[in-house]
Amino acid sequence: MILNAFDLTGKVALVTGCNTGLGQAMALGLAEAGCDIIGVNRSAAPETQAQVTALGRRYCHVEADLINSANVPQVVEQAVAAFGRLDILVNNAGIIRRNDALNFSEQDWDDVMNINSKTVFFLSQAVARQFIRQGQGGKIINIASMLSYQGGIRVPSYTASKSAVMGLTRLMANEWAQHHINVNAIAPGYMATNNTEPLRNDESRSLEILGRIPAERWGTPEDMKGPVVFLASSAADYVNGYTIAVDGGWLAR
Repeated sequence: MILNAFDLTGKVALVTGCNTGLGQAMALGLAEAGCDIIGVNRSAAPETQAQVTALGRRYCHVEADLINSANVPQVVEQAVAAFGRLDILVNNAGIIRRNDALNFSEQDWDDVMNINSKTVFFLSQAVARQFIRQGQGGKIINIASMLSYQGGIRVPSYTASKSAVMGLTRLMANEWAQHHINVNAIAPGYMATNNTEPLRNDESRSLEILGRIPAERWGTPEDMKGPVVFLASSAADYVNGYTIAVDGGWLAR
């Protein structure tokens, strides 16, 4: 039966930035499909942990600041030590800094690029090596953005980093498909999260954004559950190097 292809029972998923918002929803979606979860955050995520364990799944917290890619080896070591293996990686952790391009600082550039693209690559690399050691392939799911496709306004480093995510997704898919590793991405549209709170609080900007979304609403974290479970499952075994927009029709407008 086709629904069996979406069953992730016994799989182990490493999800970065899962204490709130999109990351939390994706971790819960994966747990609902059967995954044990390793959450990588700068601080404990008790709410996520409680919801995962309430589903009868295991949860392991790994504390790390992913703005520094030097922390990647210990993240993977702790994850494998906890549950013995890895099957899925969701590169969700990320930050955004807003300022006019004429005034944008080098520090804001470096911080965003480091966590949104540099660490995404090196964590994917480390997890891919673990997949290869295990000999059973795996799934890597990156989180792109509408700004992987568009230029945006006042977010130069975020736009650059998310454009890099789409390119790296294709590159890694090309190289690692031979190892039965699928690398894909999800590009969320305008979601009701902490990152978009300034936009939602700006009444004129919020109305402008809603006016372009055919679905006529902001997305919610729960809208990410189906896509992440699909890409993590055997139902997506022949999907590789692709970025799925979850945007209420924004890009189609």
